[in-house]
Formats: sequence, C-alpha cells, structure tokens
Amino acid sequence: MARRGLGAATGKRVSNASRAWRDAVEGADRSGGAAERSAAPEAGAADAPVDEERRRDDEARAEREARAGEEWVLVEEVRDEAQGAVSRGGQRTRRNRTTPTPVGDLAEEVRLELSRAVGTARSERVERRLREASEDFEHERFGDAARILKKLSDEAPTVAAVRELYGLTLYRQSKWKAAAKELEAFRLLADSVEQHPVLADCYRALGQWAMVDELWQELGAVSPGAEIVTEGRIVAAGALADQGQVVGAIDLLASGWKFPKNPKDHHLRRAYALADLYERAGEVPRARDLFGRIAGVDPDFADVERRLRALR
Repeated sequence: MARRGLGAATGKRVSNASRAWRDAVEGADRSGGAAERSAAPEAGAADAPVDEERRRDDEARAEREARAGEEWVLVEEVRDEAQGAVSRGGQRTRRNRTTPTPVGDLAEEVRLELSRAVGTARSERVERRLREASEDFEHERFGDAARILKKLSDEAPTVAAVRELYGLTLYRQSKWKAAAKELEAFRLLADSVEQHPVLADCYRALGQWAMVDELWQELGAVSPGAEIVTEGRIVAAGALADQGQVVGAIDLLASGWKFPKNPKDHHLRRAYALADLYERAGEVPRARDLFGRIAGVDPDFADVERRLRALR
C-alpha cells in the first residue's frame, strides 16, 4: 500500500504529470505578482518617500512572522493529535521502512497488528473492512474508503497500515490537515519515510514551508530510494516556487540532473516539473528541450505535446 499508495495518492498533486504542480506554480505567480505590485511604486510615484517603502517592508515582515507563528501552532496541533491517538492505542509496532504494505491481500504482520489492536474475536471483521477500504482506494472511491477508515482508525489507532491508508485517502480528498495528522501517526508508528513526499505536500498545501523542508532533509538523510526521493524533491521544489523562489526551485530540481537514456516514470515527472519552471523563468530553449525529450519517450505523458506546441 505504501509504494502503490504513493503513486495513487500523488496522482493529482505530485505525480501524474504534476497538474497540481502547475496550479501551484500559477498560484505562486499570481500571489507573488500581487506582492510585487503592492511593494512597487505606482505609476507616477517614482519619487515615493523612503519612509513609505520602509513602512511597507515592515508590514510585509510582520505579516510573514505572524503567518510563521500560525504555522507552528498548527504543526504542533497536528503532531500532538497524532501522538495522542497513538498513545491511547497502547504499544506501537514499528515496521521496516523498506517493506510496503500490500493492498488487497493483507500481510501477516498487518493481521497480527490488527489482532493485537482489536482482539482475536473482532480481527476478522476488521481485516475484511480494511480490504474493502483498500479496494475502494484503488478504484478511487475515496468517500467510501474514508468512511470505513475513520472507524478503523478509531478502533485500531496503533496499526500503521490503517493510519497510512486513511492518510492517503484524506490526501486524495484534499483534506490536508486531517491527512497530515494520519500520516504523522503513520510516520511515528512505522518509523518510515515512505510517505514523506505526501506528508510534505500536505504541509505545502497548508503553506508550512519549514515542515516541507524538514521532511525533505529527512528524506535526503535516509535516501530510501530514487522514486521516493524524486517525489520529495519535486514537492520541495514546488514549495520554493510557491514562495516565489523560482531560481531556487530550478536549482533543486536541476542539481545532479541528467536526462537518462532509459527514463522511468519518476524521471519524466522530474523533467516535466523542471521544464515547467524553465518556461516560467523565461528559459524557453531549455523548457522546449526537456518537453521534447519527454514527448520523445512518452507523447501521452500529461499535456506535454500541448506544452511543446505552445513553445514552438
């Protein structure tokens, strides 16, 4: 469920051609442009007093500091709720971070965790409900999956697989704070970084940039695998772009980057995100080259053909 869930869960915001990446970049462009317009002198006001500029700078700084304070409170609230739910459930069982939980056919480890959490008499029913929720998730029936998983999360708060799947389901419903709570619980229970890209994207949607960076740094330290690290890199770069730091976002995605001879899907996602930023930064030849390389490998990858035509 972790690896397959990651691919499904990031389909609308990170993977699957990064449609939401473009939405986020466009949103950052709009907000950044508004900020720049508000900070810049109006037409005919080239001789605006220096004091007025300082006042605007002070107001902008105060707003950023206030927003940072709100973000910290929210993160603490999310983590406290996750910790509390886990603690109420009793002893936690850690899962090897490299072992994904399968969908459909529950692993023996998951069945044992469920049995310990709810008791032998109720375990068969809970297993069946978890399988049903997994099938609903796989078929993108996220409302149905969420209704099952909410009850299972209350019944078995220490089962990492339940918290993981519930978090991914809430993520697909764009319920960022609730998804972050469940994925923080999964992170605590499983001692895993497998869902860090999804968790980071939740915090990105909430505008909690420090948390995105923290999770990206943890991924870099653990290096769980190329695909997961790439997903995390895309989210981290997206957070920079959201803040108007397009050059920094390009640097993060371009660092050590070379289009491979036999690219996999995560290579194409990284290339697409980088090409998108190149276009935004006005580096049209680089954007055209990358979009062209993607189209050469997979002409049906997202809207790459349309993007390429627009640059010709």
